[in-house]
Amino acid sequence: MKLSGILPFARELLQKSIPEGGVAVDATAGKGNDTAFLAKLVGENGFVYSFDVQKEAIEATKNRMKQMNLENQVKIIHDGHEKIETHLSPNHLQNIDGAIFNLGYLPGSDKSIVTSAFTTITALNQLLHHLKKEGIVVLVIYHGHEEGKLEKDNLLPFVSSLPQEEFHVMEYRFINQKNDPPFIIAIEKR
Repeated sequence: MKLSGILPFARELLQKSIPEGGVAVDATAGKGNDTAFLAKLVGENGFVYSFDVQKEAIEATKNRMKQMNLENQVKIIHDGHEKIETHLSPNHLQNIDGAIFNLGYLPGSDKSIVTSAFTTITALNQLLHHLKKEGIVVLVIYHGHEEGKLEKDNLLPFVSSLPQEEFHVMEYRFINQKNDPPFIIAIEKR
Protein backbone atom coordinates (compact mmCIF):
# COMPACT_ATOMS: atom_id res chain seq x y z
CA MET A 1 0.00 0.00 0.00
CA LYS A 2 1.33 3.42 -0.94
CA LEU A 3 -1.01 5.34 1.34
CA SER A 4 0.22 5.67 4.90
CA GLY A 5 -1.80 3.90 7.56
CA ILE A 6 -3.27 5.94 10.39
CA LEU A 7 -0.47 5.50 12.95
CA PRO A 8 2.40 5.76 10.42
CA PHE A 9 0.84 8.97 9.08
CA ALA A 10 0.56 10.37 12.62
CA ARG A 11 4.28 9.73 13.07
CA GLU A 12 5.13 11.32 9.70
CA LEU A 13 3.39 14.50 10.83
CA LEU A 14 5.22 14.52 14.16
CA GLN A 15 8.57 13.98 12.44
CA LYS A 16 7.92 17.13 10.40
CA SER A 17 7.26 19.29 13.43
CA ILE A 18 9.49 17.98 16.24
CA PRO A 19 13.22 18.64 15.81
CA GLU A 20 16.10 17.21 17.75
CA GLY A 21 16.32 19.25 20.94
CA GLY A 22 12.61 20.01 20.74
CA VAL A 23 9.76 19.70 23.22
CA ALA A 24 6.91 17.23 22.75
CA VAL A 25 3.86 15.95 24.61
CA ASP A 26 2.35 12.48 24.66
CA ALA A 27 -1.06 13.26 26.12
CA THR A 28 -1.99 9.57 26.48
CA ALA A 29 1.08 7.52 27.42
CA GLY A 30 -0.60 4.14 27.15
CA LYS A 31 2.10 1.49 26.79
CA GLY A 32 4.81 4.04 26.03
CA ASN A 33 5.08 3.55 22.26
CA ASP A 34 4.45 7.17 21.30
CA THR A 35 6.50 8.43 24.25
CA ALA A 36 9.47 6.37 23.02
CA PHE A 37 8.96 7.65 19.46
CA LEU A 38 8.87 11.27 20.65
CA ALA A 39 11.90 10.75 22.92
CA LYS A 40 13.91 9.49 19.95
CA LEU A 41 12.82 12.51 17.89
CA VAL A 42 13.86 15.07 20.51
CA GLY A 43 17.07 13.22 21.38
CA GLU A 44 19.18 13.73 24.48
CA ASN A 45 18.85 17.52 24.36
CA GLY A 46 15.07 17.57 24.00
CA PHE A 47 12.21 16.86 26.36
CA VAL A 48 8.97 14.85 26.36
CA TYR A 49 6.04 15.15 28.76
CA SER A 50 4.07 11.90 28.94
CA PHE A 51 0.65 11.86 30.66
CA ASP A 52 -1.72 9.11 31.72
CA VAL A 53 -4.35 8.66 34.41
CA GLN A 54 -3.84 4.92 34.75
CA LYS A 55 -1.13 3.51 37.00
CA GLU A 56 -0.77 0.54 34.64
CA ALA A 57 0.06 2.89 31.75
CA ILE A 58 2.52 4.88 33.86
CA GLU A 59 4.37 1.72 34.89
CA ALA A 60 4.43 0.36 31.33
CA THR A 61 5.79 3.66 30.01
CA LYS A 62 8.43 3.90 32.75
CA ASN A 63 9.58 0.35 32.01
CA ARG A 64 9.73 1.04 28.27
CA MET A 65 11.80 4.21 28.78
CA LYS A 66 14.18 2.36 31.08
CA GLN A 67 14.60 -0.53 28.62
CA MET A 68 15.29 1.88 25.77
CA ASN A 69 17.55 4.16 27.85
CA LEU A 70 15.31 7.17 27.20
CA GLU A 71 14.58 8.14 30.81
CA ASN A 72 16.63 11.36 30.85
CA GLN A 73 14.57 13.21 28.26
CA VAL A 74 11.12 12.06 29.45
CA LYS A 75 8.96 13.19 32.35
CA ILE A 76 6.21 10.65 33.01
CA ILE A 77 3.24 12.23 34.74
CA HIS A 78 0.47 10.31 36.51
CA ASP A 79 -2.18 12.92 35.85
CA GLY A 80 -4.84 13.83 33.32
CA HIS A 81 -3.81 15.54 30.10
CA GLU A 82 -6.22 18.35 30.95
CA LYS A 83 -3.60 19.48 33.48
CA ILE A 84 -0.76 19.81 30.97
CA GLU A 85 -0.20 23.48 31.67
CA THR A 86 0.42 22.88 35.39
CA HIS A 87 3.28 20.49 34.57
CA LEU A 88 5.13 22.52 31.93
CA SER A 89 8.42 24.01 33.06
CA PRO A 90 8.67 27.78 32.52
CA ASN A 91 11.16 27.43 29.64
CA HIS A 92 8.71 25.17 27.78
CA LEU A 93 5.78 27.60 27.91
CA GLN A 94 4.86 28.58 24.34
CA ASN A 95 7.71 26.32 23.21
CA ILE A 96 6.05 22.99 22.33
CA ASP A 97 6.89 21.54 18.92
CA GLY A 98 4.33 18.76 18.76
CA ALA A 99 1.94 16.49 20.61
CA ILE A 100 -0.07 13.34 20.16
CA PHE A 101 -3.29 12.00 21.67
CA ASN A 102 -4.37 8.37 21.16
CA LEU A 103 -7.93 8.71 22.36
CA GLY A 104 -10.18 6.03 23.76
CA TYR A 105 -8.99 3.41 26.23
CA LEU A 106 -5.78 1.56 26.99
CA PRO A 107 -5.80 -1.67 24.94
CA GLY A 108 -6.02 -4.75 27.11
CA SER A 109 -7.13 -2.86 30.21
CA ASP A 110 -10.28 -1.55 31.87
CA LYS A 111 -12.46 -0.27 29.00
CA SER A 112 -14.49 1.85 31.38
CA ILE A 113 -11.52 4.22 31.77
CA VAL A 114 -11.63 6.36 28.64
CA THR A 115 -10.65 9.78 27.44
CA SER A 116 -13.44 12.34 27.26
CA ALA A 117 -14.19 15.31 25.07
CA PHE A 118 -14.11 17.64 28.07
CA THR A 119 -10.58 16.69 29.17
CA THR A 120 -9.30 16.46 25.61
CA ILE A 121 -10.65 19.88 24.63
CA THR A 122 -9.29 21.38 27.86
CA ALA A 123 -5.86 19.89 27.07
CA LEU A 124 -6.05 21.07 23.47
CA ASN A 125 -6.81 24.64 24.50
CA GLN A 126 -3.70 24.62 26.69
CA LEU A 127 -1.48 22.90 24.11
CA LEU A 128 -2.53 25.14 21.25
CA HIS A 129 -1.64 28.17 23.36
CA HIS A 130 1.84 26.78 24.05
CA LEU A 131 2.45 25.35 20.57
CA LYS A 132 5.17 26.96 18.47
CA LYS A 133 4.47 28.27 15.00
CA GLU A 134 4.35 25.25 12.63
CA GLY A 135 3.97 22.93 15.63
CA ILE A 136 1.53 20.06 15.13
CA VAL A 137 -0.93 18.32 17.44
CA VAL A 138 -2.18 14.93 16.24
CA LEU A 139 -5.39 13.39 17.55
CA VAL A 140 -5.89 9.71 16.78
CA ILE A 141 -9.60 9.24 17.29
CA TYR A 142 -10.89 5.78 18.12
CA HIS A 143 -14.68 5.90 17.88
CA GLY A 144 -15.63 2.22 17.71
CA HIS A 145 -17.10 2.31 21.23
CA GLU A 146 -19.89 4.40 22.72
CA GLU A 147 -17.68 6.84 24.68
CA GLY A 148 -15.44 7.24 21.64
CA LYS A 149 -18.41 8.22 19.49
CA LEU A 150 -19.40 10.86 22.07
CA GLU A 151 -15.85 12.19 22.20
CA LYS A 152 -15.64 12.35 18.39
CA ASP A 153 -19.02 14.09 18.15
CA ASN A 154 -17.81 16.81 20.54
CA LEU A 155 -14.26 17.12 19.22
CA LEU A 156 -15.13 17.61 15.55
CA PRO A 157 -17.12 20.84 16.08
CA PHE A 158 -14.36 22.15 18.37
CA VAL A 159 -11.51 21.59 15.90
CA SER A 160 -13.66 22.77 12.98
CA SER A 161 -14.23 26.06 14.79
CA LEU A 162 -10.53 26.85 15.28
CA PRO A 163 -9.77 30.11 13.41
CA GLN A 164 -8.18 29.43 10.04
CA GLU A 165 -6.01 32.53 10.44
CA GLU A 166 -4.29 30.76 13.36
CA PHE A 167 -4.50 27.03 12.56
CA HIS A 168 -4.57 24.53 9.73
CA VAL A 169 -6.86 21.63 10.67
CA MET A 170 -7.02 18.46 8.60
CA GLU A 171 -8.74 15.12 8.81
CA TYR A 172 -7.13 11.91 7.50
CA ARG A 173 -9.21 8.76 7.29
CA PHE A 174 -10.00 5.74 5.19
CA ILE A 175 -13.65 6.15 4.25
CA ASN A 176 -14.34 2.67 2.85
CA GLN A 177 -13.28 0.62 5.89
CA LYS A 178 -15.78 -1.12 8.15
CA ASN A 179 -16.22 -1.11 11.93
CA ASP A 180 -15.52 2.56 12.66
CA PRO A 181 -11.76 2.63 11.94
CA PRO A 182 -9.68 5.25 13.74
CA PHE A 183 -8.87 8.50 11.99
CA ILE A 184 -6.61 11.49 12.50
CA ILE A 185 -7.22 15.14 13.14
CA ALA A 186 -4.03 17.17 12.79
CA ILE A 187 -3.77 20.79 13.90
CA GLU A 188 -0.85 22.95 12.79
CA LYS A 189 -0.27 26.39 14.27
CA ARG A 190 0.20 29.04 11.59
